[in-house]
Order: sequence, then structure tokens, then C-alpha cells
Amino acid sequence: MKKLIDILFIAVVMCVVSSCRKDSFLDRQPLSAVTPQTFFNTEGDLQIYCNQYYAWLPVQYLVSADLQSDDKAPQSLNTMLAGTYTVPQKDPDNYDSAYAHIRAVNFFMMSYQKANISDSIKNIYVGESLFFRAMQYFNLVKTYSDVQYITRYLTDTSKSLLYGSKTPHQQIMDSVLTDLNTAISYLPLSPSQDGRLSKYQALALKARVALWEGTYRKYYAGTDGTTYLQAATDAAEQLMNSKNYSIYSTGNPQSDYYNLFIQDELKGNPEAIMSMRFMASANTYNNVDRQLGESGDGYSKDFVRSYLCTDGLPTGLSPLYKGDDSLGMEIINRDPRIKQTIATRGFNFLNGDLITLPRVGTNVTSTGYQPIKGRSSSISAWNANNSTFDFFIFRYAETLLIEAEARAELGTCTQDVLDNTINKLRDRAGMPHMTLGALQRDPQSHFPNVPVLIDEIRRERRIELATEGFRFDDLHRWKAGTLINNNETMLGMKLLPAMRAQYTYDVSNVRVNSDYYVQPYAIPSRTWNDKMYLLPIPLQQMNLNPNLAPQNTGW
Repeated sequence: MKKLIDILFIAVVMCVVSSCRKDSFLDRQPLSAVTPQTFFNTEGDLQIYCNQYYAWLPVQYLVSADLQSDDKAPQSLNTMLAGTYTVPQKDPDNYDSAYAHIRAVNFFMMSYQKANISDSIKNIYVGESLFFRAMQYFNLVKTYSDVQYITRYLTDTSKSLLYGSKTPHQQIMDSVLTDLNTAISYLPLSPSQDGRLSKYQALALKARVALWEGTYRKYYAGTDGTTYLQAATDAAEQLMNSKNYSIYSTGNPQSDYYNLFIQDELKGNPEAIMSMRFMASANTYNNVDRQLGESGDGYSKDFVRSYLCTDGLPTGLSPLYKGDDSLGMEIINRDPRIKQTIATRGFNFLNGDLITLPRVGTNVTSTGYQPIKGRSSSISAWNANNSTFDFFIFRYAETLLIEAEARAELGTCTQDVLDNTINKLRDRAGMPHMTLGALQRDPQSHFPNVPVLIDEIRRERRIELATEGFRFDDLHRWKAGTLINNNETMLGMKLLPAMRAQYTYDVSNVRVNSDYYVQPYAIPSRTWNDKMYLLPIPLQQMNLNPNLAPQNTGW
């Protein structure tokens, strides 16, 4: 039986426990009525207040991640990539909730000092607060770029700030980095309560934020990203040098990657820098395993082509590549992660129901490349509200990829760096090491204008982090949105007439193009517009605060 208190579940448990007391936090007045005079007196008060933050953590959710990218071609055409997204009247993309969270943090920062405890204890909760404020602003900047930057608790009398103008992207991100550095200095190495933030999770977020901003400044804004790239590698190396984390492996390259994402218990897993834990009868989640099997999702032909062959070469260079006349041929001599990410012959779909032919033409996949990362064959997990698989919040593999990419961008990536990062991931998969002197440019490279080392690190990131929600953010920071113009991002597997004839159910509705590749959409192509890097600010917010004008470019 799992321990009761852990990530996110802290908030539930602590509030339930406190609600048993007559003066519990849940029985108190709402935030707008809570005052420093009636609360924030003890460490318990600070802790209970900060519990709410944990529901904001960026949890891996494999069902709908990366749909707005070149990795996926789901049954429903993504409206943003199709160019049909319109400026919303209200907030569908967490603009309002982000500011509600920021307001909650700012209220804490205004109030915590009166607690009758040592500064060192107070600072732990300040560190938690700054971590979450930084996270909220990072997400806002990625989504909207220039936004209001508010660090004071605003009331109805603070109208000059409440209706203020936007702060430039780079200025906000400089403040985000400052908040994270302060959080790292305040947070403990080992929290007193299981599941609370430590210095290591703050370092993981800093590495993620700094890599994004450093490469954004270099490729998108055309400015110097060196400071942020150095901050990314500094944070990643502190995590690596701690020796607390490593790549999960049992020595079975044919299954370890797949099994990593269907574990009932990530506590103690060396790859889990932070995880969200679930348990039977106490904290299960709703139908995620089932949704992965019925989502109508599908990887794109473009994504599948990016897997290397087992000799470490891309399909355009390797003599081992057998072509793609069928999915069975396509996976021969390929990186073992391909069969642990995509359903292929022999995969146990559900309790002994083995895949024989790709289940194209059904509601399980749109392209024939059916995602199975995080998808088990367990009947128990399939049943509603029964799944207890844990989710990653920060995974060590990402940290290693950040270190490799940041070092490559800085021009300091040596073979030792690769051996301690990329090649750790390849060891788990049973793939040849990336070797500096042996790298060859893929003739179908998506990034021919960057050094081949950076090109190949980007490929490794795409494969290792598939369906974890990073791909569109990566395209944004590399200013690579035009990759969605590639028609293969809208195609699936090849379905030749001879293969179609093998199906025992009706697949006559499966559309293919002139080369027999599955074509989920009636439209054969799409055109990238740079406005799609950002979402428009909701009209309701623009009307409430005219100082938010102008709207994001193109909207």
C-alpha cells in the first residue's frame, strides 16, 4: 500500500485533516477575506496555505499531449495548425487561472512575515511560493509573450496596477529566473514532509525554463541567449552531480522504456525527480488508460520517420532500413523505442487481445501509428476510476537532454558530455552511442542550418520525450513552426491494397493519398502562419483592460 501523502495528494490530505478541526482552513473565509491578522501565525498556517500550489504542477498527461505539433495527426484536425482558430471571447487556455494563482502567491508574499517562526522556516515557504509564481509566468510568456507582470497583491484600490500595461517578454523572464534562483537558495535538499518541493525540483524547473528562454532568444528573438543557456547547464549539472537520479533500466532494452510509464509506484524510481502518485481506493484517476486506447490519436509519418536504425543512422542513410510498405517492415532494425511507443504486431492491447494489424479505421488511432506510451493491457486500469499508474512531473531524462542541448548551443559539448547525457538514454534503449566524430547529416534533416550535433540532439529529444507535451514549445523556441508545412505531418502509415485486403473489418472509409499513405483529413496540406506561435489574449480581458493592447500580432 502506498503512503498516503505525496505530490498533489498533499493538498487533498492536508485540507481533509485540517477540516476536522473547528478552526480549519477550509472553514475560514475565502482568500479575499483572509487577513494576516487572522492567519499566517504559525508554520502550520504557512504550510496549509501553500498546499494549494501543488495542484498547479505540470503533470505528464499522455492522452492529449503534443496534438498541436508535427508529432501527431489526431482524428480531429487541430484548429490552430489548420488556421481556423479564432480569438476567444473568454478564457479557454488558463489566462485567468494563471493570474488567480499569481494573486494567491502575492497574497502570501504580503502576509507571511508575521508568522512567529524563524526566518529559515519562513523562507522554505517563500521558496515554494516563488517556484510556483515563476512557473505561472513562464507558462504565460510561452503562450502570450508580453503580459502584465504583477508582484504585489492587488485589491480593488490597486486599479493603476490591476489595469496596467504589458511588460516585455524578456523582462518578465529575467524576473522568473530571479524568482527561481531565490527559490533554489531557500528550499531544502530534503523536505521535512514527503512530497513537498526540494531544491532539486526547483533546479529541474530552472533547467527547463532557462533552456527554453536561451534558445528562444537565439533563434526566435535573434538576441544573445548565452546567460540563459549557461543557467540551464548549471542547473542540470547540479542535479546530475547530486547523484540522486539516474535513468531507469532493468537491462531489457526491448521493454524498459515502455514499462517506465506504466508503473504503479514511481517513488524510489531513480528517474523520478518529482512524480504524482495514485493509490487504490484513495486517489485514482479517471479513465486515462482507457482514453489512451480510445482517443482517436495517431503519430504522424514525419514523427515515425525520425527514429534511427539500429546502426545509429537515419533511414535516409542506413542500409538496414527496410522501407515502409507496411508497419511491420517499417519497424525492422529501428530504435527499440519505436515498438514501445507505437502499437505493433504482438502488442497486448487489452488482457490478451493482441495486435495483428494496425487498428486503423477504428476509434483507437487516426493514422495506424497508435500511441501506447503510458497504455497498459490491464483490465483494472481500463476500468473507470481504477487506474493507479503514477505520472511524472519532472523526469531525469529531460534534465540530461537539457544538459546536452545547452552545452551544444554553447559550443562546449564534448564526448564526455554526450556519454553522460544522450548515451545514457541510448544505453537503456540498446542503441549505439552518439559519437562526435561519426555524426552524419540526415539527408531529410529538418534543421539543415544548425550544426549536425544540435540537429541530432533535437532528434533524440523528440524521440525520448514523445507525447510528454514538449514538442510545440520546442518548435516555438527554435522558430520552427514551418515544419508543419511538411505533408508527412498530416499522414499516417502506408496502407497498400494488399494490406487493406487483410482486414476482417470494414476499412473502406480509411482515406489514403496517391502514394497509399493514410490521410486522416480531407485537406491534403496546411500552411504555417507565425501568429500561431502565440495565442491571442481573450477579448474579455482586452475589453476589461484596454492597456493590454495591442493584441498579439496577426490576431
